[in-house]
Amino acid sequence: MSPWIAVVGIGEDGLDGLAPANRALVESADVLAGGARHLAKALKSTALRIDWRNGLEAGIEALAAHRGKRVVVLASGDPLNFGIAANIIERFGADAVRVIPGPSAFSLAAARMGWSIPDVECLTVHGRALETANLHLVPGRRLLVLSWDGKTPAALAKLLTARGFGASPITVLEHMGGPKENRVAGRADRWTHVSCADLNTVAVECVAAPDARIFSRVPGLPEDAFEHDGQITKREVRAATLARLAPLPGDVLWDVGAGSGAVAIEWLRAERSAEAVAVERDPTRAARIGRNARALGVPRLRVVEGAAPAAIEDLQPNPDAVFLGGGVAEPELLEACWNSLALGGRLVANAVTLAGEARLLAFRAENGGALTRLAVARAEPVGSRDALRPLMDVLQFSAVKGRGKPS
Repeated sequence: MSPWIAVVGIGEDGLDGLAPANRALVESADVLAGGARHLAKALKSTALRIDWRNGLEAGIEALAAHRGKRVVVLASGDPLNFGIAANIIERFGADAVRVIPGPSAFSLAAARMGWSIPDVECLTVHGRALETANLHLVPGRRLLVLSWDGKTPAALAKLLTARGFGASPITVLEHMGGPKENRVAGRADRWTHVSCADLNTVAVECVAAPDARIFSRVPGLPEDAFEHDGQITKREVRAATLARLAPLPGDVLWDVGAGSGAVAIEWLRAERSAEAVAVERDPTRAARIGRNARALGVPRLRVVEGAAPAAIEDLQPNPDAVFLGGGVAEPELLEACWNSLALGGRLVANAVTLAGEARLLAFRAENGGALTRLAVARAEPVGSRDALRPLMDVLQFSAVKGRGKPS
């Protein structure tokens, strides 16, 4: 199949910035699609126009009626770098789409700042929660952030200051590559620009105060990194749990009986393309999970309020891994979690009560899997000296579906 859709990346200089062959492709199109800002850069074209005024999904679907015609979609910069080309390919298939990239906002911003892109964290808060930036706040890290609008830089400066990174230099790069290109610079805790141009990319050099909390992405964050009421998997057990759950690119986790959401949050922190659903029956805890996810840079965590197993009966998408940290002894809960997994899926369940341990033993006898006793003791003051005080033992069950019973 020959491609019938061309997705052409353009910059602020519009069609003048395109190679002659690519400009001719745009000017000879039968159908021209894109956002209003992009279509305005091709005013001389007499092609039928499709814009995104009724939403991106509806606009892409409207392209289907023009199969066989010369269809060109105008997009910003590199259309496969946080751009629309991925959506179009998902709808029509890669064979139907030809992508012609231009310089991305990240490439332009890195060139303006003199930064090497492999050494920079590139992220977007365009249509996404600003708290996504929290995941990347590490001393010495350089960030390039695609903004949502002109108020994003001020909001980002406020976030940086609140997280102990107020000394971080910020540079706002507006309308890069066009006649209105401009830059605004300052320090996060002294930022006075209420609004910048809506089309902007923010460059940040992360500088931490001595008392800033710095969190690694390696699982096992301290308990006080989370809001919780005591219902939280302790850090040593959590690290072992994540090792068994083994987050992989694109994998989906169900954290059932999530408590503080710590396991689901660390799953997402460990693998940027993974997904997670936290299922929690208590509404106060469910709200707390959302706050924890935002504070630790993974606002994409989905929180489902409800009691399992009923809450997971119709839950989608199906998981690649399930963690059961509470309610192990609930009738049919282990079976429901196990049945939700496809072959190769991982189940990890932790128990601290005798009833929970009994259920794990019975379940293992029927389905196979591994059992591990996790015993942790921490040094605490006892009188004038320190002594090791044990935490409650945890019996951890883990299994990979389809592996069969242990020999």
